[in-house]
Amino acid sequence: MPNVTANGIQIEYDTFGDSSFPALLLIAGNGAQMLVWDAEFCELLAGTGLFVIRFDNRDAGLSTKFDEAGIPDMMATIKAAMEGRTVQSPYSLDDMADDSVGLLGALGIEKAHICGASMGGMIAQVISYRHPQRVLSLTSIMSTTGNPGLPVGKPDAIAAVVAPAPEEREAYVEHYVNTWRKIWSPGFPFEEDRVRTFMGKSYDRSHYPQGMARQNTAIIASGDRRPSLSTVKVPTLVIHGADDPLIPVEGGKDTARVIPGASLLIINGMGHDMPKGVWAEIVTAISRYSKQANAWN
Repeated sequence: MPNVTANGIQIEYDTFGDSSFPALLLIAGNGAQMLVWDAEFCELLAGTGLFVIRFDNRDAGLSTKFDEAGIPDMMATIKAAMEGRTVQSPYSLDDMADDSVGLLGALGIEKAHICGASMGGMIAQVISYRHPQRVLSLTSIMSTTGNPGLPVGKPDAIAAVVAPAPEEREAYVEHYVNTWRKIWSPGFPFEEDRVRTFMGKSYDRSHYPQGMARQNTAIIASGDRRPSLSTVKVPTLVIHGADDPLIPVEGGKDTARVIPGASLLIINGMGHDMPKGVWAEIVTAISRYSKQANAWN
């Protein structure tokens, strides 16, 4: 896969479709590599007339790692946030948003549709108010606003996600198969073979758990984004699973409520993942909304 230097770091990326089509930038979640955007899913989006770009965030996959920053003390970070103190983070969601826009610039793309899932949705939100001139539309999937008053995820889902994974490959894959079971969409069959293949590929490509801790610190440090989100003027689509155990659906509802004119799509049976059973609905929604946004722009 190709890479570019942008915003002072190296960014690994991949593309699907015709580069003359409107661009759609896909932003991955906490600790995830670009592989989380399944190639088949990307091809479906490209088939609707979009030039699809997926990439590795900083500290994930084959993009620049921040080893010199060390591993954050997550308990101290959470305690500081709960006490209303400033959270120290090696970098911010603003920095990660600037990475994304830097990638677009390196590819010669002036404006793009921006879509992110989970932490990626938060980064996409930041891009929409930090770099509105670069955004054709915003799609925020299974994400939230940083509103401290919202319900938190289910304890077993949170525990599964934050539990340290084994270093050995087979145990690592098994660990994450069990993690995905905890956050999987209850309305759809668990795709164990797909999850095992994905986690095996991720491990072989770049096993780097320390990056996830730094990204998580950036999320916590970002705080409540509602004041900034209320200024967003780009066309916005919010997608959330009704049965998300990690970021409850109230996060999606809050996002749609705060961003003026945002559209909200709640998918019954969907958890904190995108099983193949929801692909058609999500692809159709993004395609329809991007075409409307193209007309508005």
